[in-house]
Amino acid sequence: MAEAAAAVPTTPPVRVEVEWKGEQRFRGGRPGEPQLLMDGKRTAAPGPVDTLVLSLVACSAIDVVEILTKRRTPPRSLRIGADFTRVQGTPRRLKTVRLTFQVESDSAIEHVRRAVDLSLEKYCSVAASLAPDVEITTRVEMITSSPSGP
Repeated sequence: MAEAAAAVPTTPPVRVEVEWKGEQRFRGGRPGEPQLLMDGKRTAAPGPVDTLVLSLVACSAIDVVEILTKRRTPPRSLRIGADFTRVQGTPRRLKTVRLTFQVESDSAIEHVRRAVDLSLEKYCSVAASLAPDVEITTRVEMITSSPSGP
């Protein structure tokens, strides 16, 4: 018989609420805090799956900025593009996510890559919450500063 896994400590429950706003639009968030609009048709706001991928991107971006800042090489700019695929069947869940980090920083590309890896492998709670077979790949592009004019 296999041993029972040790209980993982958890934080107290957090409540979020979603309110239907007509058609496939929903506004939600923590009660009394800023709210987010989602639109299943993606006409008035991102859809739920787009919002999930945006959450992954934002979560990782926060980590990368914090890690590079702790290295004393904070980014001057950071832009992340995400390309994703979904399975053909039901549910049409995520299959792959390709993140492209465009970073302007004095940090060496190896340090930026390490920050990205640390985020997705250790710190980003959204990445850790995805199904383990969702393939997340990354690419880092360093942006060079354009010299200022005379």
